[in-house]
Amino acid sequence: MFTGIIEEQGKIISLISLQENLDITVEAQFTDELKIDQSVSHNGVCLTVVAIDGNQYTVTAIKETLEKTNLKQLKQGDLVNLERGMKLDDRLDGHIVQGHVDQTATCTKIEEVDGSWYFSFAYDPGLHNITIEKGSITVNGVSLTVVNSKKDGFSVAIIPYTYKHTNFHTFKVGTEVNLEFDVIGKYVTRLTALK
Repeated sequence: MFTGIIEEQGKIISLISLQENLDITVEAQFTDELKIDQSVSHNGVCLTVVAIDGNQYTVTAIKETLEKTNLKQLKQGDLVNLERGMKLDDRLDGHIVQGHVDQTATCTKIEEVDGSWYFSFAYDPGLHNITIEKGSITVNGVSLTVVNSKKDGFSVAIIPYTYKHTNFHTFKVGTEVNLEFDVIGKYVTRLTALK
């Protein structure tokens, strides 16, 4: 379980394909605090630490994860948003994030407005995920508030701190991102579909 508050940006050191899996080695400042078997969110994808070496650690993404997320597009040197698992005695500063990406979206517009940015995204509505105006959405692991909710898209407002301390500053029109829709909204959608 995560909060969507990014701790740091990790640097991709290596990507090694092992049959249909991908071993991803990341350099991060908090590596010395990690343990084997811990969960870390990478652009919103919960992955398990399988090896640690100095300030680098390795996680493995399976075929299904690669097919459903933007991790398949990673390149050596890329920056990924990182968050360690939530502690039960901490404040929940973002929202409840499971680290299970529902689908990807494409950045369709970036607009700078008086020192902040509006990013717009389009996604496939055929997967029956929804956003709600002023509801929560996770984009590449970042907990955000939905602006301009539509059936197949939405926008988010990004403050300078978030822009600088996440990989939002690397986005361009056409960038593919990972989305995790609000867990409560997913349950409500599922329950209403059963009626």
